[in-house]
Amino acid sequence: MHSVITVLGKDKTGIISTVSRVIAAHKANILDISQTTMQKTFVMMMMIDVEENNYKSLREDLQNEAKELQMTINTYHEDVYNAMHRI
Repeated sequence: MHSVITVLGKDKTGIISTVSRVIAAHKANILDISQTTMQKTFVMMMMIDVEENNYKSLREDLQNEAKELQMTINTYHEDVYNAMHRI
């Protein structure tokens, strides 16, 4: 299944590597990634491919990393994300 991950917070070293490490630990694949920094705020969006049975634990581990990084990390099933952003 495809999932969208968004990351937002104060820019610091190691954000992409930390999030990527968690994704790899759950045997998910990064399909697309977009990242920018706007006035010291880090903004990243990723599209990943993850097995359905790994999705819940991936979300939980990303939430734990978000607390450590003092950032916001949201994970959405692609269908939910698309429905949220449909005009």
